[in-house]
Amino acid sequence: MRRAQGALEYLFMLAAVLILVAVAVKVIMNSVYDLNRAVSNYTTQVRRQLLENL
Repeated sequence: MRRAQGALEYLFMLAAVLILVAVAVKVIMNSVYDLNRAVSNYTTQVRRQLLENL
């Protein structure tokens, strides 16, 4: 009985860790997406300004 309880606790801890890793990956992916969009918008603006100044 004690061994089964230990295995169950281990599975719950593993599930909690996997959920935390999934949340962390989601946050990182959103940050990378936002950063990529910001850099893309900035380069577009710089390109427009350069073309206007030629």
